[in-house]
Amino acid sequence: MLNYLTLIFFCQLVGEAFVAATGLPVPGPVLGMVLLFAGLTIRGSIPKELDTVSGALLSNLSLLFVPAGTGIMVHLSLLAGDGIAVSVALVISTMATIAVTGLMMQALTRKKPGSVDDAE
Repeated sequence: MLNYLTLIFFCQLVGEAFVAATGLPVPGPVLGMVLLFAGLTIRGSIPKELDTVSGALLSNLSLLFVPAGTGIMVHLSLLAGDGIAVSVALVISTMATIAVTGLMMQALTRKKPGSVDDAE
């Protein structure tokens, strides 16, 4: 399992390095996740150990937000002047995320002609 945890962090490192080298306006971890996704797509399946490691990381994901939440509370005075703008940005980005997720779900779950479900 340590190998797969190392793989996850290595993909993040490669993403960070690529962003630093090219100046691409994308977070390095996101690029690393795309790299990992591409590798898993080429492989065609997710190894059981990788599923276990990623499940453990996801189940403890809330712990990763503690430093960010603490930083917000420490610098709350800086956000006070931009509270309305931050709130509007949060609402709009949340609505956009829900809309894109819904559209992607519809597009990816559409029945294909001639599929087994079509016989009904």
